Amino acid sequence: MTALAKASPLSIADYLAGEEVSDVKHEYIGGTVHAMAGATNRHNVIATDALVLLAVQLRGKPCQPFNGDTKVRIEFPDHTRFYYPDAMVVCHPNPATDHFQDQPVVVIEVLSESTRRADLGEKRDAYLTVSSLKVLLLVEPDGASVTAYRRRSEGGFAVEHYDGLEAAVPLPEIEASLPLAELYARAEIEG
Repeated sequence: MTALAKASPLSIADYLAGEEVSDVKHEYIGGTVHAMAGATNRHNVIATDALVLLAVQLRGKPCQPFNGDTKVRIEFPDHTRFYYPDAMVVCHPNPATDHFQDQPVVVIEVLSESTRRADLGEKRDAYLTVSSLKVLLLVEPDGASVTAYRRRSEGGFAVEHYDGLEAAVPLPEIEASLPLAELYARAEIEG
């Protein structure tokens, strides 16, 4: 019996070069790449509205939002990961020629059924290791509900829940907020 050869890990340089010309986005985890599934229209409407709400509130301020085409690089002692959050806010951006950011302050992930397990596990845990991160927002696509992981001054993260169209996620870390009525205004959700 012949043993199958193990594929060599893809270098970071090769991954980044490939993403520049690829029609499909890929996340990178320690040398392996994973194609990203397409999102629903509702998912994209919510992600776009989050970005627009933040862009309007951050105009003229030092922090700036980035859309889902910009990766976050997360460095672990033994490997590197690149994820594409749906939106993020960065106060100390990488050079304009980079295709990723290293220091997000706010990360927004709109959940989806196909990626829920990874979003609530591996990705959430990885984002929470980023030293610059102040708030991670996990946004439900089918109802007005957002879970926030907010960095505490004494260390670690507090979990906060915002439910219903009358709620708003405060983001004093960047002098902004996300009213759920506006975040979900065009998402065609019930209640």
